Amino acid sequence: MRRIEHFVGGRAFAGVSERSGEVFDPNTGEVQARVALASAADVDAAVRSAAAAQPAWAAMNPQRRARVMFEFKRLVEARMEALAALLSGEHGKVLADSRGDVQRGLDVIEFACGIPHVLKGEYTAGAGPGIDVWSMRQPLGVCAGITPFNFPAMIPMWMFGIAVAVGNAFILKPSEKDPSVPVRLAELFMEAGGPAGVLNVVHGDKAAVDALLTHPEIRAVSFVGSSDIASYVYSTGTAHGKRVQAMGGAKNHGVILPDADLDQAVGDIIGAAYGSAGERCMALPVVVPVGEKTAEALRERVLREIGGLRVGVSSDPEAQYGPVVTAAHLKRVEDYIALGVEEGAELVVDGRGFSLQGHERGFFIGPSLFDHVKPQMRTYQEEIFGPVLQIVRAESFEEALTLASDHPYGNGVALFTRDGRAAREFAARVNVGMVGINVPIPVPVAYHTFGGWKRSAFGDTNQHGMEGVKFYTKVKTVTARWPEGAREDSAFVIPTMG
Repeated sequence: MRRIEHFVGGRAFAGVSERSGEVFDPNTGEVQARVALASAADVDAAVRSAAAAQPAWAAMNPQRRARVMFEFKRLVEARMEALAALLSGEHGKVLADSRGDVQRGLDVIEFACGIPHVLKGEYTAGAGPGIDVWSMRQPLGVCAGITPFNFPAMIPMWMFGIAVAVGNAFILKPSEKDPSVPVRLAELFMEAGGPAGVLNVVHGDKAAVDALLTHPEIRAVSFVGSSDIASYVYSTGTAHGKRVQAMGGAKNHGVILPDADLDQAVGDIIGAAYGSAGERCMALPVVVPVGEKTAEALRERVLREIGGLRVGVSSDPEAQYGPVVTAAHLKRVEDYIALGVEEGAELVVDGRGFSLQGHERGFFIGPSLFDHVKPQMRTYQEEIFGPVLQIVRAESFEEALTLASDHPYGNGVALFTRDGRAAREFAARVNVGMVGINVPIPVPVAYHTFGGWKRSAFGDTNQHGMEGVKFYTKVKTVTARWPEGAREDSAFVIPTMG
């Protein structure tokens, strides 16, 4: 059986740990590989490799580092189809989604290609008599990233793309559920000219995570995953003196005002709710129609669209979505559907028990739809992370705004309307980190920044864009004077710029 090893110091690394985990093919339910699970000693080996490589990489001028990023981007683009197939085979998302996964990561790599420009500091000539002041951004040293199963290409590139471009070395701990694409990305970085040890991949579970969070040589940790673990990562990492950004879960709302283009909104919501089997932190699992007339019209159109959805294997070009990632996750989603019925919500469409001919052991689930969901229900308060859409009816704009604002998660929200004034007010007042206006999945472009509020994010710095550059660098400010003649007595008092 295929064995997936770590990637340390520019080569495959078996490690000393004898533990391993199973990697499934979600389409068949069969184990297709075993992945090495790192011990603390294996993590330490990766850190030592990174620490040895980082100084020379940081000393390289930014333009030469950018050339490596340009070449890495070219190599990934040239291998898009192979990477997408590898990703789909372990995650289960359809090939079109996998291509998007890779491409959205490449968008951040493209931003990182311009790193010489964004690293330029500020300069003030003549800040005082013969005094100049300037600032510079310098890398932190060794950084680490812990990434989830749902985007095994995009989120790693969000993290290591900027981290290495600014001069750090990086240790990536991807999900052990779909680990092959991150290893392949590290190999392509080496092929692009990245020095051995600058980008390392270590697989593992909690033992590896804890080793990264407590290792004294690691200066910063970036995390994306569930909120409970994000909170743990943030508190543990900061307690050990590290800079930490930890992105958690989500329960994104789509608010539909009575004047919205309902056909467009429903098409957008169906894709955002059921695409990638709902396994996205920016999925849209809650739709909030304002007014009974809007709610009834929405329900009718959503039912019609669900009836036409095609669930299939990840290689099926006609499929809208494929299986979920594991049998355990399938059970989790089905348990939430059962809980929704128990809580009293109306189960309009039940996706449980879905079976695909010839793939009966695959981790498939059909689309589900709940109506008349109430805010106090657990299925509304908690993240289901599956192909389940919930309708929560609101009587007014204010009630819809309050639902999104008061929810414990605050990742993303979308408003569907033709009213510019309502859109402007909603965007200004809603207590959520990312807002879409007639955009169902408001993930910002790579030169802006990604991050939620409340239990969706821990730490005060977001992913990618200039926020990412700030996270992976520290600022040094220099005040310089070249005096003429003898030292003056005023050298013994605090300098002023007057």
